[in-house]
Amino acid sequence: MNSFQLPTILCGPIVRRVEPEKAYIWIALCNPYHIEASLYKINSNLSYQLIPTKTDTKTIQMGNQLYVYLAEIRPSEGTLPTNILIGYNLHFRRDSEYLDLSSFNLLTPNSPQSIVYGQLKYPTFIIKNTDTQILYGSCRKLHSEGEDTLVQADSLIEKQCINLDNRPDSLFLLGDQIYADDIADPLLPVISIIGKNLIGQKENLHQLEHRLNQAPFQTSLLQINGRQYIMENFCQFTSTHSHNHLIEFGEYAAHYLLSWSPDLWDLAHEHNLFKSFDEAVTNNEIYFVFTTEEHQIKEQLFEKRKIKKRYLEQQEALTSTQQNLYKIRRLFANISTYMLFDDHDITDDWNLSFDWKNNVFNAPLGRHVVANGLSAYWAFQGWGNQPDSFDSSFLKIMRKYFHSLTNGEVTHYLEKWVNLLWNFNRWHFVTSTSPKSLFLDTRTQREYEFHPQPVKWIKHIKEHPPSPKLISEHGWQIASQLLIESGWRRNSPLIIASPTPVYGLGLIESFLNDYIYPLRVVGVEIQNKIDFEAWKYNGRGFTEFLQLVATWNPSQCIILSGDVHYASAVKSEVTFLDGQVLDIHQYTSSPIKNMSFSGVGGLLMKLIMKWNSLSRKNKGIKRYCDSSYHIVKTTIPPASYIWTDNLKYCSFEEGSIIETNNNLGLLSITSNLINNKLLENK
Repeated sequence: MNSFQLPTILCGPIVRRVEPEKAYIWIALCNPYHIEASLYKINSNLSYQLIPTKTDTKTIQMGNQLYVYLAEIRPSEGTLPTNILIGYNLHFRRDSEYLDLSSFNLLTPNSPQSIVYGQLKYPTFIIKNTDTQILYGSCRKLHSEGEDTLVQADSLIEKQCINLDNRPDSLFLLGDQIYADDIADPLLPVISIIGKNLIGQKENLHQLEHRLNQAPFQTSLLQINGRQYIMENFCQFTSTHSHNHLIEFGEYAAHYLLSWSPDLWDLAHEHNLFKSFDEAVTNNEIYFVFTTEEHQIKEQLFEKRKIKKRYLEQQEALTSTQQNLYKIRRLFANISTYMLFDDHDITDDWNLSFDWKNNVFNAPLGRHVVANGLSAYWAFQGWGNQPDSFDSSFLKIMRKYFHSLTNGEVTHYLEKWVNLLWNFNRWHFVTSTSPKSLFLDTRTQREYEFHPQPVKWIKHIKEHPPSPKLISEHGWQIASQLLIESGWRRNSPLIIASPTPVYGLGLIESFLNDYIYPLRVVGVEIQNKIDFEAWKYNGRGFTEFLQLVATWNPSQCIILSGDVHYASAVKSEVTFLDGQVLDIHQYTSSPIKNMSFSGVGGLLMKLIMKWNSLSRKNKGIKRYCDSSYHIVKTTIPPASYIWTDNLKYCSFEEGSIIETNNNLGLLSITSNLINNKLLENK
């Protein structure tokens, strides 16, 4: 397998958590360096004033050529300036070698490599304590249809780079930053080769699953299109697109680097890692279910044509992705970015049900892949959100695992590492934005209920367990404690980031719940085909959410979400039996790049939604929740209820209440105004 020297900067810099007391900058390198940061106060006349600071940089070596750094930068005195532009540079020292960002052409004006906007000398960020502007969204698949709307975010900041009133200060990525279960055919060999070079060797997966030593798995594991059976039967995963699913940590790491930085793409082209379909076939790099046996020739020809069509379409989509990565790298270098996982960051349907979680945990290879995915999430996304959440014992176990991985001794630390990640309960975090934002982990803190729930389809009736609570009682306790520790106070505005919308589009959720979900009674495995995990599918969990927020009593409650591959805006007035009223603004933006409503079925769904939006626009929908936690539409609630709500779907600039094209939300909050709009590629 190809071995080569990787570029010094693999990815970054990325601005992560910022607050008056400190700022964090993340970067990944292929070699060990001592890193210091310089900060500059940029005045209105574009003069630069050095801010005396101290840098404390933590380093994790994750492979022979993979070092991830998180630089904590504190002012030597006082606090960092707020509501003013702050520029930064990074300085790298190793023995007698001294480099900074300019050494890599990242500060060169008009260079495609530059991460600097306009006439500025350095990449910049803002710490706002008032009048915030937040970009938010989810779901970005590299080979998906349409343009990447993160490019629109880069263009917006480029235009407003010194106009702080109109420049966004934070970027919230609300899940599915990668699609680990849906990798493009032309990209898998590149990921595999780069992953091996990052770590230094391939993982010995045969220790976990001995059947990988047998035909055809010993070869299909390394081939394009060769992993579907392995993921379904050896890992117990349920994704229908897992023919190229990521497995090893090096593969997850390589995919993150390729998703956020152009440098490894240039390297891959330089070493001819991207192959044409015919080259891949000639080199036996593609797995075909049907063999060349005489009685299967027709089937293989049909399969080959189908895979070739998919391969060429994905190849074309990846070309535009690579071109956009220079702008996306610049965006990440110039805005404080917070990231939370959803299922595709690990695998589709992750923790969807108790059976799913139990089956995967009891499959050694499945348990291992989930832990690898979580390790990569922590290294590339989670670490920079609220670094204090990860104590020395957490870092020690992670360091030992990566050390053993690099040296081929995975089994020695495997159990501690797996248990740490499967049981870790501190993925929630609170940002220091203004207002503060509570990010909710709706994947690992679920509660599965087992009391029977009757389901009816025509004349068939059967009992099934209900959909899970997306956050358990213990999970809520952790979230509440984090909110208190953050300094947030009652009667202050609060943003809640929930990957899954608390208030989705009722038409879709009700249609699935009323007409699709009941197919379970006749044996259709519908739970894994369509994700039944909206908040309202578990009335008790939905109610606990509302009741807890009511006890917090924010002056404004704004919920930001993604996940559902459409954008919407909903206002809800919730009234409890004791007369307390809770006003909620729900804003959803998705997908950043992964339009899903395509084909005949997608067109039909779009037409239904457009028709439904006309009937719902500017009209209220009244509901109540009864003592059994059933949520019922009504014009007049009964005398006894837990809560009622009045929903209003708000329209976008074009007049529709829903947008299914690629989009990115932009939320502007002032002392007396909330404004939400979408950035789109028209």
